[in-house]
Parts: sequence; C-alpha cells; structure tokens
Amino acid sequence: MDLEVQGSLIKAVEQYGKDNVMVILGSPDADSADIYAETVTMGDPTYAGPLAGVALGLQVYHVLEDEIKAIVPEEIYQEQIGIMELSLDKDGICEMMKTARARAL
Repeated sequence: MDLEVQGSLIKAVEQYGKDNVMVILGSPDADSADIYAETVTMGDPTYAGPLAGVALGLQVYHVLEDEIKAIVPEEIYQEQIGIMELSLDKDGICEMMKTARARAL
C-alpha cells in the first residue's frame, strides 16, 4: 500500500472516525491481501509509511468476499468484478482475509 493511500486513510479516520471507515481490497492474491489487511488494522509491517506503528483497527474486506458481493448490485458486480471472481483464487483470498481479521482482534 503506497504512502499516499496510507496518508489518506489516516485523514479519513480523523475526519469520520474508525467505526465509519471500511477498507475494501482488490488484491490479486492472498499474500498481498494479507499485507494490506495488516497495514490497515495493525500498522504498516514494513515500517516505511505513515501507518508505521499506527494500529488503525479498520474493518477490512476483499471485494471477492460474500459480505461485499451481497451489498453490490449484481449487474455492477458482474460488470466490474465478475472476471476477477473467475480468474483469481477466491477461496484462498477469502480465507486469508478471515485469518487477517481474526489476527487483528
């Protein structure tokens, strides 16, 4: 997650409060989703960005998870995300996201 995005997340939390900010990832694999999830929950694991040592504790999901699919209109989901669901390791990504959320508690 680049430094600009990390900075934007801090500003969003300051403006809206952490309970009103949710991060939805679109990472193409489980490993990158895990790193991004850790960054927005427990802080930047590389200690290089604005979130180094900053545990925002944000809610984080991947766009392929059923919780997100359920709130996006079906036509839009299929148009924008459907091909990802077919071509990526959805099960692996979703399992990693569950693990990342549990680790952040």
